[in-house]
Amino acid sequence: MFQTFTSTADPSRGPARLDRLRRAMGMKGLDGFIVPRADAHQGEYVAACDARLAWLTGFTGSAGFCIALTDVAGIFVDGRYRVQVREQADMGAFTPVDWPEVQPGDWLKDVTSGPTRIGFDPWLHTRAEVERLEKSLLGSGVTLIATDNLVDQIWEDRPAPPNGKIIEQPVEFAGQSSAAKRGELADILLSKGQKSCVMTLSDSIAWMLNIRGNDIPCIPVVQGFALLSDDASVQFFTAEGRVVEADPGADVVLHPAKAFAAALKKLDGPVRVDKGAAPYAVSQILTEAGVAIDWAEDPAILPKAQKNPTELKGAREAHLRDAAAVTEFLAWFEAAEKTALTEIDLVRELEEKRRATNALLDISFETIAGAGPNGAIMHYRVTEDTNRPLEDGNLVVLDSGGQYRDGTTDITRVLRVGDIADEEKRCYTRVLQGMIALSRTHFPRGRSGRDLDPIARYPLWAAHQDFNHGVGHGVGAYLSVHEGPQRFSPISEQELLPGMILSNEPGYYRNGAFGIRLENLVAVQESPVPAGGDSDRDMLCLETLTYVPFDTSLVITDMLSGEERAWLNAYHATCREKLAPRVTDAASNWLDRACAPI
Repeated sequence: MFQTFTSTADPSRGPARLDRLRRAMGMKGLDGFIVPRADAHQGEYVAACDARLAWLTGFTGSAGFCIALTDVAGIFVDGRYRVQVREQADMGAFTPVDWPEVQPGDWLKDVTSGPTRIGFDPWLHTRAEVERLEKSLLGSGVTLIATDNLVDQIWEDRPAPPNGKIIEQPVEFAGQSSAAKRGELADILLSKGQKSCVMTLSDSIAWMLNIRGNDIPCIPVVQGFALLSDDASVQFFTAEGRVVEADPGADVVLHPAKAFAAALKKLDGPVRVDKGAAPYAVSQILTEAGVAIDWAEDPAILPKAQKNPTELKGAREAHLRDAAAVTEFLAWFEAAEKTALTEIDLVRELEEKRRATNALLDISFETIAGAGPNGAIMHYRVTEDTNRPLEDGNLVVLDSGGQYRDGTTDITRVLRVGDIADEEKRCYTRVLQGMIALSRTHFPRGRSGRDLDPIARYPLWAAHQDFNHGVGHGVGAYLSVHEGPQRFSPISEQELLPGMILSNEPGYYRNGAFGIRLENLVAVQESPVPAGGDSDRDMLCLETLTYVPFDTSLVITDMLSGEERAWLNAYHATCREKLAPRVTDAASNWLDRACAPI
């Protein structure tokens, strides 16, 4: 299996490791040290050797950081992880901090007095991040000090860095050659008078070079740094000794990762550097070498996010293939003796259904299968220690996805075990209404994810309910399941552009009781002009990519408007039409029942 169920969190080890870190701080003359979740490439997921936050604290969430001081150690986590952090970290040694409501600078000013030296690894923090923190600390006695990584010094059995093979993403799936992509990016540099560009984001590099790898679980990237020149040539710095099964072109030269710093010093400026992505150390090295820096966004960010016609075609096919596998699973689940199953049983069976497609290359993230109160933990990871049997009255949040050569999928459905209370059904119906509302939205070009996020929340807001995550994240093309910069979020200012793929996933979570999340993927596209519409309005809409039925037994139909009911019935009719030829007779019979009009 791709997914394992071993518990990696051990709260009992945290206090001793924190003590060792504090001793290392003292030897360096530091009063504190910042331990981020991020690696040098700022990816959401990290290799085992870079899981410093989890090693130190026990907390395994995909976002957060720890600031360890001599007398207090704060773990900063957002709303997705406030239940999880208390279960995984020793609350006697670590103090949870509600972030981003509480910013690190404000927290440091509150808990420190007098001159305070806080160390940080300049390879694990971006220039923008450090500058924001320094600005927030102005007038305080707190000073940030770039230093060697103290966690690495005390982590005796730290795993080796990844060194997997490099494979090619063929043009038949990429839709464009690496040479063409590099040429377009080089034109951007030339237009700005930039000699070269430092690229540090693993998915940007993979997209530009049409390569994939397995350095990070579930995310098919190759870790490394790239220098793109204005003549479209690239120097790629990565682990030595890799097996290379790709040919991005004669103008792409591989170098060992250890040669990256020296190569930076030899560049002619101005050099394009993304302040929000590149490690702080990159600008340190360039500045010390006298190389002029031109701060600008990674030039691959938007081209990568706007999927070309080939990538969109692949995404549609990948989603139908994946939907057929999920449908087979749901048909199996309907016939199963549900109370004899556990969360792990669900994860295993769903992965087997995806494997049966003979196209699955990996899961796109570890499947979330949260039954009853575990469903209220938004990013719950089932382990052998937490594995919960299904019980009558449970709702089960099942959030999963697959990596296929032609696309990346992500889908969430809620499973029903026995009779469900009306309160849970009302919450489920509101979540579904939010998803339908966003699915039906047409909006003027120029709007951002921040503008659309409230549309999916309104049915919950009307009942004084909400959820602590964005309505949706961007998704890559056989790349990261969480791809920026596009997202439906209160803090997203990125304009939504045709070709962007995002998730549409409102939810509701009641701690200690149940969770609900429903998720389809959608693609931004041009909006056709309806009868009577203004033809001079430049409008966009969302194409649904995911076609798997919702459990209508959980829907209180009297709560739906006529338009909502019509959308749901039409969606289910399309599910039946698209999936019936792809599934077994048993699953087809299940589709007939699941897709019946309401």
